[in-house]
Amino acid sequence: MTAFPKIIQGGMGVAISNWKLARAVSRLGQLGVVSGTGIETILARRLQLGDPGGAVRRALAHFPLPAVVERVLADYFIESGKPDGSPFRLVPKASLKPSPRFVEPVVVGAFVEVFLAKEGHEGLVGINLLEKIQLTTLPALFGAMLAGVACVLMGAGIPRAIPGALDRLAVGEPAGLKIDVEGSLPGEEFVSTFDPKAFCGGTAPTLQRPKFFAVISSATLAITLARKSNGRVDGFIVEGDTAGGHNAPPRGPMQISSRGEPVYGPRDAPELGKIRALGLPFWLAGSYGQPGKLEAALHLGAAGIQVGTAFAFCEESGLHPEFKQQAIELSRAGRAEVFTDPLASPTGFPFKVAAVPGTLSDPKIFAARERICDVGALRRPYRKADGTVGYRCPSEPVEDYVRKGGRAEETEGRKCVCNGLVATAGFAQVLPESGTEPALVTAGNDFEKIAQFLPPKANSYTAADVIRFLLGPTCWTSTPPTPLMPQESA
Repeated sequence: MTAFPKIIQGGMGVAISNWKLARAVSRLGQLGVVSGTGIETILARRLQLGDPGGAVRRALAHFPLPAVVERVLADYFIESGKPDGSPFRLVPKASLKPSPRFVEPVVVGAFVEVFLAKEGHEGLVGINLLEKIQLTTLPALFGAMLAGVACVLMGAGIPRAIPGALDRLAVGEPAGLKIDVEGSLPGEEFVSTFDPKAFCGGTAPTLQRPKFFAVISSATLAITLARKSNGRVDGFIVEGDTAGGHNAPPRGPMQISSRGEPVYGPRDAPELGKIRALGLPFWLAGSYGQPGKLEAALHLGAAGIQVGTAFAFCEESGLHPEFKQQAIELSRAGRAEVFTDPLASPTGFPFKVAAVPGTLSDPKIFAARERICDVGALRRPYRKADGTVGYRCPSEPVEDYVRKGGRAEETEGRKCVCNGLVATAGFAQVLPESGTEPALVTAGNDFEKIAQFLPPKANSYTAADVIRFLLGPTCWTSTPPTPLMPQESA
């Protein structure tokens, strides 16, 4: 990466920051980012819908291990798409010792998303992952690197081990990540591993080591990562509490406002002077999709800004068109609202929920949903009495969570973020008894202002409209966007 972009598109949700959005942003000289969260589920469901347009299979034709592709297609591809109203076949759940039938869709899914985002242009493409979702990290990184990903962004935790993992994967060596296991004994370690040579059948390719940008909320975390990570950290995304998705909890004891939201104060403001002193590039995030915000960030010493919410509702994003249109109409009418829910996410991190009709933001829809944990991306490993590892989620059926040693009060108010976000991207599970899974739309505080990106007399806007708005009319890249070949427009 020879030059840093001024705008980084946020890696949002599950398939909201999809390959179409990332490609559109990258072609315009900025950093397009695909979401790696739940990538195995998205791959499997696209294939079960028949891969309309053939983009997934086009990417699979370039995957270097044909036998892996054959197995993935045999497991999930349905030529004419699954029948309406029938359930999706599930991908096996993540575990410390996963089967190849789990690992392969993760690697392939990440490869496909990055490959398609990079197709037809020379722009930079990144991938966003969550530190809290640890068991899929290594195979997802390897798949993205196979496709030539330029950088990796990771937050929702302290990703000290990721730089070293990137170093090892780049040279085909096994990489390991220490896994957080609730109830583990002093000195007891649990490690997830991935061996590129074993995956590739004996010989692994040498790959480009992508840049690593950590998503942080404080100077303390930036200093820790810069000085104590097991490899090179290349930059930071400094994210405030107004950004969408998961937010870092407030520092100190949790206080709740009269609205029921976490209270953030002066202690939660990042100390940019200390971050600047580290000498690494950083981008500011959280309500930066506004006029003049890029210029203000540059004045503070930032390399630029990261913007998510504005891109989440543009034409190219993976958000279901129904929710896009509802959101834009709410913004136009001045009725767009976001609630920072301290309980919704099973991770324990505050999670921003956009109030969109027909989704889990409606208390009646939330109360009517049957609790089920069939995706399981946010399950937490825990130590059983016999020393083995089990998996539980505060959003699963209460009796199951309690049976596994959890406390019933930890399940109160928890939403199924996995199923909700997958449904938001148009891949909702359909179950014979409980019906279609409801969506869960997340957005930052800029949600109320997304109508500002609409061109005159238009009902939708594009990623180019967002970039033009943020940069201003005289700040486009020196070369026009790369035209796409016809076969690349799917």
